[in-house]
Amino acid sequence: MADKKSPKPEPEDADANASVSSEDGDTADVVEPSDLIDAEDADVEMLTPEEISFIEAGERELLADMRNDLARAQAELVNFRKRVERDRAANRDAVIAEVIRTILPAVDDLDRAEAHGDLAGSSLELVAQKLHAAFARYGLRTVGVKGEAFDPNFHEAVVQLPTPGLTVNMVADVIEPGYALGDRLLRAAKVAVAVPEGQ
Repeated sequence: MADKKSPKPEPEDADANASVSSEDGDTADVVEPSDLIDAEDADVEMLTPEEISFIEAGERELLADMRNDLARAQAELVNFRKRVERDRAANRDAVIAEVIRTILPAVDDLDRAEAHGDLAGSSLELVAQKLHAAFARYGLRTVGVKGEAFDPNFHEAVVQLPTPGLTVNMVADVIEPGYALGDRLLRAAKVAVAVPEGQ
């Protein structure tokens, strides 16, 4: 039996075919580029130069506002960081000051023992040296020295000694030394004050 091949139908008109096969097998409507341009032109209104200028001015103004907002936000962040660092340093100093303030009575006892010669050669002498070295590392300094001018901000007058020939109040003797940590006074020095006679 002979095979009869049926003839393939030929497309009537190549332009009449509404779809073509792409390389991956998809079909798409064929549209001429000029049709697209004509369709877009039909819906788009052309802007006048004044309108374009107005839009560009608005864009520039918006950009300037955004830059200002960004600069302001960056400045606020820098200031916030500085405040945090300053507060952290102040809190650190306050904690150190409070710890040292609680240890001062023990230091006073060690200083009195040293003044009487009770520490020489003992194990407490090394403890006293280590305490003083640790305090010095944090900037602790002694306040109240015999012979300096009396300053009520740093000295607490326990007794007054009228002294001839004086014109200003002077520290005659230090009864209990004071201490300061940087600019912070931890304890005022208790002193005997030499005052001008007749005052």
